[in-house]
Amino acid sequence: MKDKILVIGSSGQIGTELVETLRSQYGVSNVVASDLKAPETPGDGPFEALDVTDNQRLLAVVKKHGVTQVYLLAALLSATAEKNPLFAWNLNMAGLLNVLELGREKLISRIYWPSSIAVFGPNTPSDLTPQFTIMEPSTVYGISKQAGERWCEYYFQKYGVDVRSLRYPGLVGWKSAPGGGTTDYAVHIFHEALKSKTYECFLSADTALPMMYMPDALRATLELMQADPAKVKIRSSYNLAGISFSPKEIAAEIKKHIPDFMMTYKPDYRQQIADTWPHSIDDSHSRQDWGWNPAYSLDKMTREMLTNLDKVMKNSCNL
Repeated sequence: MKDKILVIGSSGQIGTELVETLRSQYGVSNVVASDLKAPETPGDGPFEALDVTDNQRLLAVVKKHGVTQVYLLAALLSATAEKNPLFAWNLNMAGLLNVLELGREKLISRIYWPSSIAVFGPNTPSDLTPQFTIMEPSTVYGISKQAGERWCEYYFQKYGVDVRSLRYPGLVGWKSAPGGGTTDYAVHIFHEALKSKTYECFLSADTALPMMYMPDALRATLELMQADPAKVKIRSSYNLAGISFSPKEIAAEIKKHIPDFMMTYKPDYRQQIADTWPHSIDDSHSRQDWGWNPAYSLDKMTREMLTNLDKVMKNSCNL
């Protein structure tokens, strides 16, 4: 029997591309997209309006479609969550617990839930941050992700729930708009470089952070979810690394393609968040356990981002 997959939070930065990738592998009808409301331009395939904090509605959708796997992406991200911490905590935690309960009750067989480098804090080793280390997150997003990791591990150990997770770095992609994260400057900068050849960055020039190009993140997600359960030895969340760079470094890379691009800096409240996060990540456990290996460099990512965004902008102008 083929897996039937439910993606919760399908309209977000990751969900938009993950649904497309999953449908290409599992078949359009076998991947159910869901979010609070349908996107303005719905794609092919089933869609359900769903608030993941409503456990009865969640159960109804799972039973209606015979769902076997859930990818839970619905969350309030770092910068946005700081503006409404109690709402963020409820969404990020209640949604996870509702899905984990489906696993405990054997209504679904496998769960994917993303964690984040936001679990780390100011006392975490910032260079090649190890898999197992002090965390002490200082944002509500990071606190909820750290708590979520503990819940995932608990449900695996206590109830045998097959839940899998990655600590995503900042994600860079061209198919959707930034979603309210501290690392989102690395998406916005490409849009502005093509539109106006200028960008005012909300982080300081030398703030190096772990990043990853979206195709690598999607591939890592599917490789982990498709791995033999015996190879998935960490049930809290795996460290994952791609590229680490600063605003100054990505600006220099863009200037190779757009020579008159200009970058200015005006750090805001997001700088304080970024200052508590790692500069680079040690993902040796992901490499050893299930064979992770990133494919994209800063140079390759920059070329692809500019090429693809330029096509999207020109097509939208011609509509």
